[in-house]
Amino acid sequence: MDAYGENVIIMNHPLLKHKITRLRDKNTGTNEFRSLVNEIAMLMGYEALRDLPLKEEEIETPIEKCMAPVIAGRKLAVVPILRAGLGMTNGILALVPSAKVGHIGLYRDEVTHEPHEYYCKLPDPIEERVIVVTDPMLATGGSAVSAVDFIKRHGGRKIKFMCIIAAPEGLKRLSEAHPDIQIYIGQLDRELNKDAYICPGLGDAGDRIFGTK
Repeated sequence: MDAYGENVIIMNHPLLKHKITRLRDKNTGTNEFRSLVNEIAMLMGYEALRDLPLKEEEIETPIEKCMAPVIAGRKLAVVPILRAGLGMTNGILALVPSAKVGHIGLYRDEVTHEPHEYYCKLPDPIEERVIVVTDPMLATGGSAVSAVDFIKRHGGRKIKFMCIIAAPEGLKRLSEAHPDIQIYIGQLDRELNKDAYICPGLGDAGDRIFGTK
């Protein structure tokens, strides 16, 4: 969307739209919700990883030897923002099983809604990898901005951010703070409410993935 820059990709695949609608439904139980998040991450990952670098490698088919493309370099790192981002990890690993996984732990201040870091562990060497940061919800944008800040501070350069649902406020904040990263969004929602929840949204993604309150 031009309003946010060319690095923002809002996806419109009908399968994705259908699965996001099922996610929103308050009657969708934990098991189905978790499966849907995984499936959505896989669909989004297929698009987000279309520019992974390739190299030629010699293999032997049952017929003959040939040169064929494989993913090049140090490949991929998936970095979920704890805890809800974990729900998207397996969908991406299904596409690239060799990817390394890091973790960034953030908690949100209940008064200011701003994030605070409590854990950061990234694959080494992070600077040589394509990094996909996952979080189902992009609400205020504070956690996403902080997570990308931490990754850049540790040397990460090729960064993609992937979320299922975003609020305009969070998307604006992230795209302005980090205009050099690619941002993949399943659905752009209407707004944030006074409690910084996305509307219409789907509630607390972490609670719905892990069956907690």
